[in-house]
This record gives sequence, C-alpha cells and structure tokens, in this order.
Amino acid sequence: MLAGGEGSRLGRTKATVLLAGLPLIAHVTAAAEVGGLRVVVVAKPGSELPHLDAAVLREPAKPRHPLVGLIAALRDTDEPIVALGCDTPFLPPPLLQHLAALDADAAVVEAGGRIHPLIARYSPATLAGFEDSLKAGGSLSAAVEALGPSIIGEEDLKEFGDPERITFNVNTPEDLARAEEMLGDQARGG
Repeated sequence: MLAGGEGSRLGRTKATVLLAGLPLIAHVTAAAEVGGLRVVVVAKPGSELPHLDAAVLREPAKPRHPLVGLIAALRDTDEPIVALGCDTPFLPPPLLQHLAALDADAAVVEAGGRIHPLIARYSPATLAGFEDSLKAGGSLSAAVEALGPSIIGEEDLKEFGDPERITFNVNTPEDLARAEEMLGDQARGG
C-alpha cells in the first residue's frame, strides 16, 4: 500500500487524515487484512504514519513519484503485489482477493473512463517496465498502460459493488466530507 503522498490539498499527510475517527490508511489496511493480504506500507523516509500493525517499507526520498513506491515494493519481494493507495477507503475485500488471485503480470481496475493504477496487481515481471518509465519521466498511468495490463472494467467491478464508490479517493477536504457522507449513508442502509 502506497502512503508516500504529501496530501498538500488536505493540509497533512493523507495516511493520517481522520475519516470516521480512524486514519484514512486504516480503512485500506482493514480491507486488505479482511481480504487475507499481507499488508506492507510503502512510504518516504520521515513520512508521518499512524500506528499500524503492518510492516513499513521506506522508499527512496527522491524522486517524488508513485512509481518509486511501486518499484520499492516489487524489489522487496519475489511475489506479485496488490497495489493500493492509502486514500481509497471503500475497497471491498473480495475485490482485493480477486486481484491477488489473478494470473496476470499486470491487472488494473478501470472505472469512470480511466484506469486506477493503485487498485491493481503487479508481478515482479513489471519491475523493468516501471523502472524504464520512471527514468523517462512518464506518468504512473502511462507506465501501467505501457504494460498492456488486463483490465477489470466497470461491468466486472459491479460484482464487487458500486464502481464509483470502490474507486473513490480522498484528495481534498471536499472529498473527505463526501467520504464521511458516504459512510453515513452506508450506516443508514442507503
């Protein structure tokens, strides 16, 4: 799980922002744990993290790019990884189990007309492609698209819930307020 974002639009590190009284990252780690995944948090040195019952892998301080975290995670294991951002609080554990079980070097969720590179599975075979993309200065999405990933589209995603909810991420105070509303709607059965 990547937790290297500064959260500049939120005013503090995304991982520590509270949602329903819990750090944002705790919602993601809980889903991963329920899904039977071993949780490893990847973060920059000095990144503020709440207390978690998870291993923490420190990625290099520079450059600041989400590919750095993915590269660090892939270098740290010889197994495929399920890559998640710490700002996606509505991930259903069965989807994470599904991603982990796929037989693909790269598989990524696509919803809302775009891929979501941090709701994905990557095998060690993707490492060289990510390293090349980082050297070339490309975006995370471009790096993933260059891999020719298997796509889990909206129709397939509906098996696990509402695609918009699943892929919702918290980047701004407005997003955080919306996430609180969504949690309230869920608690009321809506």
